[in-house]
Amino acid sequence: MAEPGRPVRSQGVAGTWPVGRATPAGGFVPAGFGIWPAIVESLQAWVRAEAGPGRLLPWVPVAFGGGIALYFAADHEPVLWVVATTAIALLVGAILLRRSWLFAPAIMIAAVAAGFAVATWKTVRIAHIVLAKPLYSVSLSGFVETRDIRERTDRFVLRVTAMEAQRSDVKLERVRLSVRKGTAPEVGSFVQLKARLMPPLSPVRPGSYDFSRDMFFQGIGASGFVMGAITASIPPDAGGLRLRYAAFMQGLRDTIDTRIRSTLEGDNRAIATALLTGRRDAISTPVNDAMFVSGLGHVLSISGYHMAVVAGVVFFAVRALLALIPGLAVGFPIKKWSAAAALVAAAFYLLLSGAEVATQRSFFMTAVVLIAVMVDRRAITFRTLAVAALIVLAAAPEALVHPSFQMSFAATLGLVALVQIGMPNLFASPDHSATARVALWGGREIAMLFLASLIAGLATTPYAAFHFHRVTPYGVLANLGAMPVVSALVMPAGLLGLLAAPFGLDGVFWWLMGIGIDWMVAVSRWVAALPGAVGRIPAFGIAPLIAASLGIIVMGLLRTPLRWCGAMVLLASIAWGLSVRQPDILIAGDGASVAVRGRDGRLHLIRAGKDNFLLKEWLAADADPRDAGNSALAEGVSCDEAGCVTPLADGRLVALALRVDALEDDCSRAVLVVTSRPAPPDCAAMVVDRPRLVRQGALALTQRGDGFSVQAVRARGTNRPWSPAAAGEGDFEGALVPRAAAPRSKDATPSEADLQAED
Repeated sequence: MAEPGRPVRSQGVAGTWPVGRATPAGGFVPAGFGIWPAIVESLQAWVRAEAGPGRLLPWVPVAFGGGIALYFAADHEPVLWVVATTAIALLVGAILLRRSWLFAPAIMIAAVAAGFAVATWKTVRIAHIVLAKPLYSVSLSGFVETRDIRERTDRFVLRVTAMEAQRSDVKLERVRLSVRKGTAPEVGSFVQLKARLMPPLSPVRPGSYDFSRDMFFQGIGASGFVMGAITASIPPDAGGLRLRYAAFMQGLRDTIDTRIRSTLEGDNRAIATALLTGRRDAISTPVNDAMFVSGLGHVLSISGYHMAVVAGVVFFAVRALLALIPGLAVGFPIKKWSAAAALVAAAFYLLLSGAEVATQRSFFMTAVVLIAVMVDRRAITFRTLAVAALIVLAAAPEALVHPSFQMSFAATLGLVALVQIGMPNLFASPDHSATARVALWGGREIAMLFLASLIAGLATTPYAAFHFHRVTPYGVLANLGAMPVVSALVMPAGLLGLLAAPFGLDGVFWWLMGIGIDWMVAVSRWVAALPGAVGRIPAFGIAPLIAASLGIIVMGLLRTPLRWCGAMVLLASIAWGLSVRQPDILIAGDGASVAVRGRDGRLHLIRAGKDNFLLKEWLAADADPRDAGNSALAEGVSCDEAGCVTPLADGRLVALALRVDALEDDCSRAVLVVTSRPAPPDCAAMVVDRPRLVRQGALALTQRGDGFSVQAVRARGTNRPWSPAAAGEGDFEGALVPRAAAPRSKDATPSEADLQAED
């Protein structure tokens, strides 16, 4: 029986829905118009649900990170006291509005300002001198702080105490030097040496990764290599507690590596050392490439996965041992004790692995989860992820622009969303007998492993495509084949090996670890050899990546159907990224290499040097499978001692002038002349010469009509501490346009014969 005043259903249709043909008096309403109020009401209900209590906290680190991103997008360094005052004022304003509906937007704006201020303060706090020009013979004295053992050369960071260079009074705080393999000095030692120093590596093309920014935030002002012998001497002081700690930890890592070396060899030894100590540069190139092509490269870099395995193994092992004692299991919180033991183990793993920014981020995330267990809170939630992100970004705001941070948190966001949203929906159905039998054989666990690998892989794909210009089509297959072995055998055996090493009983555990690594390498090689395993993606700008990030965040954080708006944004960003036009000409920052897109649509290279790293990056960004030694790169390029020329797709010539005497001919015949020398002012061609390269760095040129639009590494007006603007140079426009040859002034001096004839 219907309630009074409530419409009844007629033939299965609710009476609240107006009949399509009904038209109110006074006008015409099209059929179905009454559906719009219901849609609006649903949207309002979804928005209210998303803005409910506690639902806005995960968006605070997003806003905080947005402020950090704005800082790195600035043309020049902000004024600290201004941005700090602004952030404090906005935060106070948000607190005052805490009982108003304006609190949510106010706190988000304050978070943006806070992120901007924290990044500015971090730069001011670590400010140091960055080398601007090469120094070819420099005498250095200082303490060795870190050491990396690599496949062909070793590398160490020197904290400089004394520096002498001819015709330069620059004083650097830290430098990174390469040496012949096996000759790197011990960490903590005081050495004297001569070196050739170069400025930190700038991006090799516009939009590529900025290694100079990384080195700046590591406190390193230059890189180079040692010339001659390294002399150990008596230090002027003890070097400080921090240096003694670094020497102790390096000695511990070397001891572990020595113990592993006694059982394992080659790549197995290098991978085992990488998993336990973070030192991964000794892995051979074929194995390293196979790991990354197959999608298992994340195993080689200590990240959240490794921290989770270490903490999980210790947590369950300690809890199982404590549970064997009835008195403890009944009367004491052994779960909390186990979480505390896991936290100590994770902290030790952090210190052992070198405490790099990526590892710190992983530790903070793990620590937040374990602390939540100790205080009886849910461990895997969006709030946990938000707190961890805020801690990481506050401690190291530069991590935001690093690929490891972006990929790690994108994957974690996807996995948390799977746990919070996907798993309850996936396993909410009744447990039928057939389903139960499958679950007993691990079907549910296999399904969850598949879903976790799939979601983590999809979440990290935009960042892998942006930074490394590749995707892993078979990443899920590789992870399903290798990760169970890594989790159940490799990492537990490594932890047991560390515990057994002081007793001399570690050999069997390294052997077991090697068996698991053999399987992992075999899986990676098999997957990397599959057809289409290397998914190459051409470079695209930062804007599509930001849009993709926004789509992933919306899909991960929202719980109502509004989250599918994020999917639409993500699809739009993919289409945007794939439609980006690739440049027609790439010019190296030193003017020694030029890549020109020919009629075949591929890059043809003019090289005056042998910078294989630059060429590798250019080809990867162009989704070109060729390597640096491919002879097809030089097709269509004509060279002599004075320079080289090669045609564009339209037949016009691009010239690289190596000598001054080549400029006159190149200016008259080529449409574009590139030279590392100052070009003559009356050159009829468009010119990229030394002043422009010094000011703007590497360039990417795209044809626009008869000219070119120019994209530079250092845009107009840019001046940052890690990329200071060159002093005394002119400014340059963002385009190159053809110019008419200036009429040359005719010589008015009459010849001697004509003068005599007149006389």
